[in-house]
Amino acid sequence: MSIPKASDKTLDRSGVRREHRLAVIGGDGIGPEVVEAGVEVLEALSRARPALGFALTRYDWSSERRLRTGRYIPEGGLAELKSFDAILFGAVGSREVPDHESLWGLRLAIVQSFDQYANVRPARVLPGVESPLSAGAAIDWVIVRENAEGEYAGHGGRAHRGLPIEVGTETAVFTRAGVERIHRFAFELARQRPKKRLTLVTKSNALRFGMVLWDEVFHELAAQYPDVRTDRELVDAVTARMVKRPESLDVLVATNLHADILSDLAAALSGSLGVAPTANLNPERAFPSLFEPIHGSALDIAGQGIANPIGTFWTLVLLLEHLGETEAAAALMRAIERVTEARVHTPDLGGTATT
Repeated sequence: MSIPKASDKTLDRSGVRREHRLAVIGGDGIGPEVVEAGVEVLEALSRARPALGFALTRYDWSSERRLRTGRYIPEGGLAELKSFDAILFGAVGSREVPDHESLWGLRLAIVQSFDQYANVRPARVLPGVESPLSAGAAIDWVIVRENAEGEYAGHGGRAHRGLPIEVGTETAVFTRAGVERIHRFAFELARQRPKKRLTLVTKSNALRFGMVLWDEVFHELAAQYPDVRTDRELVDAVTARMVKRPESLDVLVATNLHADILSDLAAALSGSLGVAPTANLNPERAFPSLFEPIHGSALDIAGQGIANPIGTFWTLVLLLEHLGETEAAAALMRAIERVTEARVHTPDLGGTATT
């Protein structure tokens, strides 16, 4: 579908209407519900800013489709997806499909194929939202997650199935190129923020090969960013620091697995997983980037109309920023904050509002 076109008198100063092509994948569980709420927001933005338009193409890629056809993504689907400016994604996960099959069949199939190696997850306590921490107001973090390597690289295997000697291996992969590009991304991001602080999250005391490389590359790059203050924290210790000294953190860079866990903690400390956004970026823009709320399919509340759409709305802020629509992104963020400050909250935040 396309959002209604603007008339000639509503074009921008250059006389051209900016229209961005978005692929929309609702997926499973509450994914379609929050994505549809996000589409309403895009429509409202377009009406308020008629020079800004969105051409949306919907895809029914989901576990239901996989059960019906045997595939999440049809043949040629990824090639078609490559032509879009960005992808808005809901969630994947079903009781009928094992989690590892659904994740690798849809979300990771896109993320890996499109080299979306920088996963960016902001966290802060929005106005009107209560943190479980007394010092929650100090939370203002961005977690940068390496999104292509590490423990989620897909290397490993199973042997001797069903026998007492059955073995399963999971090989974490760290390449110098992959580690360097995510650290450089994190340094550049930290440099743009007021605190200019970057925390290296590691576990190189126990994981003495790949994670030592992770540390070494970070410290090599740090010399190129003298304006960015750096420190190093073991992943287990940083969880305590997030709880006890949230004001001491700014940007954190961590491996695929570690940042996956830490970002859920960050969202919970910010009030709810329902408010947390995610951007899966290909910074070089060789492929479209994918934007999704953090919360997953949340099957326990699917279909009830009570899922929190704020995570999707904030995700759209990241999407708009990526597309260069900074004014629209700022306007949407202000609108989100007005709504949360007015305590228009869904049940996860203690309210009674619907999606």
